[in-house]
Amino acid sequence: MATVHQSNGHGEAAAANGKSNGHAAAAAADWNFAGGKDGILATTGAKNSIRAIRYKISASVEESGPRPVLPLAHGDPSVFPAFRTAVEAEDAVAAALRTGQFSCYAAGVGLPAARSAVAEHLSQGVPYKLSADDIFLTAGGTQAIEVIIPVLAQTAGANILLPRPGYPNYEARAAFNKLEVRHFDLIPEKGWEIDVDSLESIADKNTTAMLIINPNNPCGSVYSYEHLAKVAEVARKLGILVIADEVYGKLVLGNAPFIPMGVFGHIAPVLSIGSLSKSWIVPGWRLGWVAVYDPTKILEETKISTSITNYLNVSTD
Repeated sequence: MATVHQSNGHGEAAAANGKSNGHAAAAAADWNFAGGKDGILATTGAKNSIRAIRYKISASVEESGPRPVLPLAHGDPSVFPAFRTAVEAEDAVAAALRTGQFSCYAAGVGLPAARSAVAEHLSQGVPYKLSADDIFLTAGGTQAIEVIIPVLAQTAGANILLPRPGYPNYEARAAFNKLEVRHFDLIPEKGWEIDVDSLESIADKNTTAMLIINPNNPCGSVYSYEHLAKVAEVARKLGILVIADEVYGKLVLGNAPFIPMGVFGHIAPVLSIGSLSKSWIVPGWRLGWVAVYDPTKILEETKISTSITNYLNVSTD
């Protein structure tokens, strides 16, 4: 007795003769976007990202193994029981939410009241007063890096001076924006101070900025007033601005006081990166900033501040 197989038109017979739903199988297309497979994000993006490396290592660790796992690359203090977000901070955020005034779209540069509060807070450490216009709010310190690097990369052939060792996110963001990176060394015998004498030899007319990380990540050093003053003088001589990553400004190791790079803003303009993440133990709140320390208004005249505003207007809000 013959067996009858029913088909709804999508079976193997249709596939065998190259038909589906009554249509001939489409020939392979030459997709115009296929060139992206050779781009930097597809080919080297994971190598440029410290997060991608850390996640890969974490995924290979067996939590139930015989030895405890110590996450030495962990940058989130909130996961440890010894650290707790201040109840006052939690209550303040909850109270603000309940007002119903902050559930709206904010300007790309941030809410005016929040910008003013950050400006007032940061003004305490410098000899002049910041205004709300000097503060650009970002989605954590990471977006602050994302904002600054493409602004500096606008000039064809531009390069930036980065410390070695340093924080890899700067190299990654520079690579994505085709901004050349030149490294200067930190000197371990001098408490990981910047090799200031080498800066002039690696900079040229296309150098736009240098980065300092203070307190230092990953070395933990805290730079003295005298050392930062030397950095500012060299930056002025080279005609470059200083990016000051000061995310750990409230977490100082040892007895050395933290000196904001903005103290020397009258010598060379400074873009300072800060955030609530580490100091207030709230990395998940994603609130950071770029603060402009520029009492002589050089960054306003050269439209760096305008470029930051315009970038944020088409970025995360």
